[in-house]
Amino acid sequence: MGETGPLIPDQRREAILRRLHDDPVLSVHQLTQMLGVSHMTVRRDIAHLERQGLAVSVAGGVRLANGLRHEPVFAEKAVADAPEKEAMATAAAALLRDDIIVYLDAGTTTAALLPAITRRTGVTVITNDFAIVDALTPADHVEVLHTGGRLDHGNRSSVGLIAAETIRRLNCDLAVISANTWDLAHGLTSPSSAKVEVKRAAIESASTAVLMATSSKFGLFGMYDVAPLRRFDRIITDSGLGEAAADGIRDLGVTLDIATADGDDAD
Repeated sequence: MGETGPLIPDQRREAILRRLHDDPVLSVHQLTQMLGVSHMTVRRDIAHLERQGLAVSVAGGVRLANGLRHEPVFAEKAVADAPEKEAMATAAAALLRDDIIVYLDAGTTTAALLPAITRRTGVTVITNDFAIVDALTPADHVEVLHTGGRLDHGNRSSVGLIAAETIRRLNCDLAVISANTWDLAHGLTSPSSAKVEVKRAAIESASTAVLMATSSKFGLFGMYDVAPLRRFDRIITDSGLGEAAADGIRDLGVTLDIATADGDDAD
């Protein structure tokens, strides 16, 4: 590093973050040349930044944790990460039992649990999702309660205070919460203020709160805080989550389930 000598770890990590503000994604090779250190040292620095929720590891490099201003609509969500959602649903199905009361947050990720739910008896499903209600209409052995509330047209769900107040008047055994934005630094967030109280009410009303979110949404954060990750009893995600991020979640005392989709190598 010239006459000034090598950078100490904190200086290297600050340099990485500064460069990421200019270049959204950097390779390990670029960083080794920029910092004059080994690949192993760069990977340790990336892992440290990821555990702090400041950056996210990607194949062969790192990207900055990014904000999300607008939520994807239902049609976009429905076709995204299908194998990962199926694998996560298989893991979440182990939490189900007969005669359970389950809150399913709106989303195509939580909807992947429906086949497992319909195989059970005596299940009650509470949801703010109209697509989930539609899917359960033929399953007359499943009791279904919809929260009501203001319609979110793009996501086919109810949001706002009416939906939240309905949930607060109910108790459930298990709440399965979806996410478009989550990371270690900010926890569960949302780009939509109308969804915040609904998610919070469901978490507070449940004996067990589970975050079910794909790794593709990790490292993103929305404007509005919902809950820190430590508020969840369990987090279920897919095998795309980085090792450092996984360690950071476990350090919070949260049970972490990594679901492996068909064709992925198990850890």
